[in-house]
Amino acid sequence: MKLSLSVRIAESACKTKLNVELAEILRLAVENGYAAICMRASAGGVQTPRIELRRIAEQVAQAGLAVSMATADFDVPLNNAAGPNSLRDIGPSLDVASTLGCDLIRVCLKQAADIPFAREAADHAAERGIRLAHQCHTTTLFEQIDRAMGVLQEIDRPNFGLIYEPANLMLCGQPYGATALQRLQPYLMNAYVQNHRLDPVGPEELETWCRGPVRFHHLPLWEDGGVDFRAAVEGLKAIGYDGYLTVHQHYAHIMGPDEAAIQSARYLRSLVS
Repeated sequence: MKLSLSVRIAESACKTKLNVELAEILRLAVENGYAAICMRASAGGVQTPRIELRRIAEQVAQAGLAVSMATADFDVPLNNAAGPNSLRDIGPSLDVASTLGCDLIRVCLKQAADIPFAREAADHAAERGIRLAHQCHTTTLFEQIDRAMGVLQEIDRPNFGLIYEPANLMLCGQPYGATALQRLQPYLMNAYVQNHRLDPVGPEELETWCRGPVRFHHLPLWEDGGVDFRAAVEGLKAIGYDGYLTVHQHYAHIMGPDEAAIQSARYLRSLVS
């Protein structure tokens, strides 16, 4: 598995801008042995002029990094009602990925009516050698494993797959270890890691369709009491996953990006080696 660092580690709470320059995130990735960065619209997306995207691509290449995935607009990570809109006009997102030299785009589906558009978007993406993937995420069609598998089968496109993310599966009361990964393996295109600790009186809350509101604490990856990352990584190894393992944690209110990048790399390397 190769480590990837999401620009989310230095993203503001609004998810539309970074708290530091992209160059600083690239420096942290290089110095701590990451192979790639995971790009989000907060650093460069459909709203970014093409000339600026080319400049970003040059920065990444000069740093010796790849772009593991692009989340090309703000609505997908915000997971709002407009999240699926990019599926209805996937061209701008494909342009972002192509300019960044990336072959994987994160998308969003909220209702069954989005499925035909996902199928059509995947066909357009395939013409340009690009894949689409959906994160295991609350309040989407990919909240629970059974439903996610059904949707993937309905879309039925080889370039449409899944981003494994154990913390969201945990929030939804879903298994995320080896048995779950064996089911997800045919569709697995990426893996995210972030850490939560469930707590009925915790300071954070996310709505879920399967369990209602769920309260929790954000934790650093290496802190006990949340996701069992040893089991998650062992499950990934067991299915032969050799793609990117991306630090997706929102660290801005926990610690600075330097410590987050350093400690996360150290911890994950101890698991994947």
